[in-house]
Amino acid sequence: MTGKVYLVGAGPGDPDLMTVKGMRCLQEADVVLYDRLVNRELLNYAKKDAQLVYCGKLPNHHVMKQETINHLLVKYAKKGLQVCRLKGGDPFVFGRGGEEAEECANHDVPFEIVPGVTAGIAASAYAGIPVTHRTLSKSFAFVTGHQAGNEEAEHQWAHLAHAVDTICVYMGVSHLPNIVKSLIQNGKSPQTPIALVHWGTLSEQRTVAGTLATIENKVKESNITNPSMIVIGNVVAMHHKINWFEEEIVPNLPAVQG
Repeated sequence: MTGKVYLVGAGPGDPDLMTVKGMRCLQEADVVLYDRLVNRELLNYAKKDAQLVYCGKLPNHHVMKQETINHLLVKYAKKGLQVCRLKGGDPFVFGRGGEEAEECANHDVPFEIVPGVTAGIAASAYAGIPVTHRTLSKSFAFVTGHQAGNEEAEHQWAHLAHAVDTICVYMGVSHLPNIVKSLIQNGKSPQTPIALVHWGTLSEQRTVAGTLATIENKVKESNITNPSMIVIGNVVAMHHKINWFEEEIVPNLPAVQG
């Protein structure tokens, strides 16, 4: 009898932000395949006899190739096991969850998608930056920073510079100079507010805010690295007014990294 695969979003870091259904899938799973950015605290909720498989990926270094992960999902399910594929954020937001669901479908393996809270929303909120605001932003876009500086993707930045009020860039820290350059070259004002939220929703969270013209130096001075969410747009100005988490919550939290 074939088991079932649950593609579960673990949320942005804070374990309390995982959904109720996601937690139930984790607790009932026979096998848990988890990513690098999944908070390790969540693994404490797995069954004592559950098999835990690390599938972590660092930039330019993959502990396990995506093809291997796809193969394991099918392999374990075909053994009749319940599989929890635990992915940081949301499985369908730059998480390659679509590819994993497709692999299951190709092999007639039953599966479910369990959405999670994505970092573009959560890290911004924890930095006091609403991605939409009645007077500041009526639209937002999630993009990957991997293509910044790529000539084939320049049309994307041209559209983003004019058509979207708030831009959230995933995996973009190492590409920050290209992102800034692309937006300014395509008409975005150098005075446009921008922020980087490092380790969003965790006790290590730090936010560095500036403008397109100043942010590169500020990031270097503050030694901001991945994982960080880049947020661009006028809503970033709200950070200094409603920075609730770093000002009121973080000082009272023990340091627990995801």
